[in-house]
Amino acid sequence: MSDAKAPLEFYFDFSSPYGYLAAERIDELAAKYGRKVKWRPVLLGVVFKATGAAPLTTVPIKGAYSMLDFGRSARFMGIPYQQPSRFPLPTQVAARAYYVLHDQDCAMARAFAKAVYRALFVEDRDISNPEVVMEIAAAVGADRAAVAEAVERPEIKERLKNEVAAAIEKGVFGSPYIVCDGEPFFGADRLPQLEARLAGKEF
Repeated sequence: MSDAKAPLEFYFDFSSPYGYLAAERIDELAAKYGRKVKWRPVLLGVVFKATGAAPLTTVPIKGAYSMLDFGRSARFMGIPYQQPSRFPLPTQVAARAYYVLHDQDCAMARAFAKAVYRALFVEDRDISNPEVVMEIAAAVGADRAAVAEAVERPEIKERLKNEVAAAIEKGVFGSPYIVCDGEPFFGADRLPQLEARLAGKEF
């Protein structure tokens, strides 16, 4: 594969509203230009410790705006959205489950990731609950018991830890963070700029 057709790298946290919006569009956008996408869940809690940031909704003044913008951005993009009653919440188990599935079946892992996002931001399910995560995994065809066992293995926990560390080392500071041919694009509102770059436009 030439550098011009290198896959996009899509870093996200399952509790990120803007990550969800990007997740609903990124594969279709990439395919339009002959690209594939590497999905890489990370943990914003760890990322924020490294950057000194905090969840948008917890920041004074900015928090109220972000709550307005989540829904508005979803409506603008034509994507279903319901603000979760539990937010933000831990996503370690969901992220570990993704990597377990990814090592077995990339398509299943992708379907799982999208289902986890929709479970939180459309159905208001508690994706911090391992039982909910396993239900979602089973719904996309995974062996529920096998995934439940795998997410508790030390090597999978270490795998996620290493993925997050590598993301931070690469410059990832939030979700969604998309890298195209070495150039980063942060936020779902950067998708038009990303498309322009994929189309070969210089700016």
